[in-house]
Amino acid sequence: MSSSSVQPTNYPAIKNAPLAGLAEGNSYFSNYHLAAAVVVVPYVLKMFLPLFNRGGFKTYMFLLILTGVPTTVAYWTLASMYGARKNEKVTLPGKDIEEYITIKDAELAKLYNGKNKIPMQVFHDAFFDGKIDIKGDVLETLDHRHDFVKFTFTLELFKHVFTKLIPDVISHSQDQDQEQVQDHYDRGNDFYGWFLGPRMIYTSGVITDTDTEQTLEQLQDNKLAIVCSKLDLQPTDRFLDIGCGWGTLTAYVAKNFGCDATGVTLAKEQAKFGTERIAQNGIPADKARILNCDYRDIPKVSGSFDKISCLEMAEHVGIRRYSQFLSEVYNLLSDDGILVFQVAGFRQCWQYEDLNWGLFMNKYVFPGADASCSLGWVINKLEQANFEVKNIDVLGVHYSATLQRWYLNWVKNKDEVIAAYGDRWYRTWVFFLAWSVITSRASVFQITLHKNLNAYHRIKGVANHASIHIKLDKEPMYVASSSRPRCF
Repeated sequence: MSSSSVQPTNYPAIKNAPLAGLAEGNSYFSNYHLAAAVVVVPYVLKMFLPLFNRGGFKTYMFLLILTGVPTTVAYWTLASMYGARKNEKVTLPGKDIEEYITIKDAELAKLYNGKNKIPMQVFHDAFFDGKIDIKGDVLETLDHRHDFVKFTFTLELFKHVFTKLIPDVISHSQDQDQEQVQDHYDRGNDFYGWFLGPRMIYTSGVITDTDTEQTLEQLQDNKLAIVCSKLDLQPTDRFLDIGCGWGTLTAYVAKNFGCDATGVTLAKEQAKFGTERIAQNGIPADKARILNCDYRDIPKVSGSFDKISCLEMAEHVGIRRYSQFLSEVYNLLSDDGILVFQVAGFRQCWQYEDLNWGLFMNKYVFPGADASCSLGWVINKLEQANFEVKNIDVLGVHYSATLQRWYLNWVKNKDEVIAAYGDRWYRTWVFFLAWSVITSRASVFQITLHKNLNAYHRIKGVANHASIHIKLDKEPMYVASSSRPRCF
């Protein structure tokens, strides 16, 4: 396999994708073609169907309503099946599917063999059920996914969209959020400890040296230091971490900066663990605490916090409640305060793999987390809430490195996981972590913000605006200017 313009990397800091892992997938979609199909199909039916061809505009509208959803489903299905790859710069190996997986189910084996690729949804569901085994390492195999998997929209995916995703997006009630979050995060601290490690941080770490294989703990310590630097924490600050997880950042802030620190989580086990972590680190209870409550139940005192962080929690808020949530965060922040807002999202120019992954995550990993959107969408929402953007860092490659460490931890603890939770939970999470190493490479955003007020002293943020401070390898040679401009 060769390519004239695409080359793999070789950095110790990350899981370097092989050349096949850099192949582009299908991204074909046209709003115009979809709209035309929705409009034309009922018109054609009205022309040729007996009885209907006698009707007028009302008959056409009836058929439009009747066929709108089926036509849309058909369009998405055909586009995902027959759309071309974004480009052909990477030539795939072209191996038989049996080189990558063993299909133990007889019916599936009849459908998918040789060069017949298997839909990703069918593949991962069968893998979770034990009907398919992956040959070799899961991550290494998924790096070659384009050679044996297709990202077509299946009936099962549409079923999830219409019966689960859309109702969740429309509702996103407080009871729904609590049920989904507690079902996920209260599964057991041992479950999460087997891949998160001693820091118990479920958000992206940060690489600071591309030539070194930094440990998971180093990546997370880097992130903690960077977030605190962006927040410009002072001992007199009142700090809030919304979606604090197991309370590590809350404890870190109180211990290292002397701030009054509050963490908020919906998960009971996280709140208990975080409270114990604060005490174990010798931090007085009146200096730091973890609140087990919904973000909507944070005491609403205007400007009650000087610094706020929200790291990969807003995805759970949901699209419907996003603006309301940001409005509440805005009111909690003091007029001269700083917000560090980190979210996982999608690239705007998506491929069908992105959509398959998003639906997989919504069904199996983060139910209700439907607000994983493009950077442009997130920034638009933040600015509508009257925040001003100071800095944006895209951390996708850092998240990929973090997830690779989580993946390795999970694989290392395979026997313990299966003994405690069963083979299906192990398979689901090993697949989730492996696929996420791949899909996260360009989809996490860390945004530093403050209120968009004339009275905000922006000059104070120059000193810790890291991206404008550079270290020169050598003194540059400056371009000389003429002493006097010429006149014509």
